[in-house]
Amino acid sequence: MRKASKQTSYYTVQGIVKRGLPVLSITCVIGIIVGQVLNTRENSLLSMPAILILIPALIKIGGDTGSMLGARLSSAFHMGLGDRIYRNPVVHNSVIAASIVGFVSSISVSVLVFLASHFMGIGMPFLTLLEISLIAVVIELLVVYSATVAIAFASHRFGIDPDDTVIPLIASLGDLVGVMGIFMALHLLEII
Repeated sequence: MRKASKQTSYYTVQGIVKRGLPVLSITCVIGIIVGQVLNTRENSLLSMPAILILIPALIKIGGDTGSMLGARLSSAFHMGLGDRIYRNPVVHNSVIAASIVGFVSSISVSVLVFLASHFMGIGMPFLTLLEISLIAVVIELLVVYSATVAIAFASHRFGIDPDDTVIPLIASLGDLVGVMGIFMALHLLEII
């Protein structure tokens, strides 16, 4: 009975707001930074409309698949697998599955952006879009998945429910790293 009342009191409106507000404040700051990064490259981006179509979809891949991974890690902690998380096949399979989803999504986004941009008469070569997408996604997934594991472990270690931290932080971090990954890909390919 005592355990049930502790869990019930943990999920109060006041408790949820108290734990959620700082995290969401951080995500707002990250969102502003993403906007400012995009703003600094406004002229370059306006000269490449196909990239403008690519950015929103591509930056969501890391955040969304990282959030999927974070939810699985959070579930593993709730099931008591926190000490064995590195050796747990659920975690390994989740990382592999999230990576596959990320790469397939990246290729799909490249195809869709290629078709949409050519339909609108603002196209880029498909291989260029594919290279940009794959480079950006590799960067994004490496950073975001590492951060997902770190945030999940840190949250659990300090007694914070990973459900309250991982998904909002990773979704926002995915946007930031995704934008930076796209710019890095454009730089590596000498497009800007």
